[in-house]
Amino acid sequence: MFGKKLPGSVEYLLVGLGNPDRKYENTRHNCGWLALDYIAGKLGCKVNKIKFKSFVGEAAIGGKKVLLMKPTTYMNNSGQAVVEAMNFYKIKPENVIVIFDDISLDVGKMRIRQKGSDGGQKGMRSIIYLSGSDAFPRIKIGIGAKPNHNWDLADWVLSKFTDDERKTLDAMFDNAYSAVELMLDGKIDRAMNMFN
Repeated sequence: MFGKKLPGSVEYLLVGLGNPDRKYENTRHNCGWLALDYIAGKLGCKVNKIKFKSFVGEAAIGGKKVLLMKPTTYMNNSGQAVVEAMNFYKIKPENVIVIFDDISLDVGKMRIRQKGSDGGQKGMRSIIYLSGSDAFPRIKIGIGAKPNHNWDLADWVLSKFTDDERKTLDAMFDNAYSAVELMLDGKIDRAMNMFN
């Protein structure tokens, strides 16, 4: 059932947040895109069509029809893309899983939440603001705190992962994939217990 096309309309959105320019590739702030690419790879899904100001691809996950999205609006305007797709498919916030970077978690750590504030993440802030809801399930991926106070926060989140960190991330992306399966199956509590 995985990766195969399903009939009917898209029921869920799986959104990875990031920035589209080449200079942002493999940076900490693009962790949502990296995770989505990993999940798409496991599903055999190409996320390369352009729709809703995003790169998109459709996949079946556990019998559910899911649109995988990488908004190209730049991080701070992610809500434009997400809300456009939500309106088109008439999807409620509870059926939109958002994956993004979190500086309060170490690299390789992941935190799942059913809903809540943006936690200072501007892409999530845009989604909450434009949709008028904070009821989005989310997977926060640790990118590590600034190594010292001399680093500017913007420089830190736009820095690249080391090779060792990338290996750690790939193992964690596998957990993110398993978490998405559980979340789509209505088992978010189980996902939180297993992976938080």
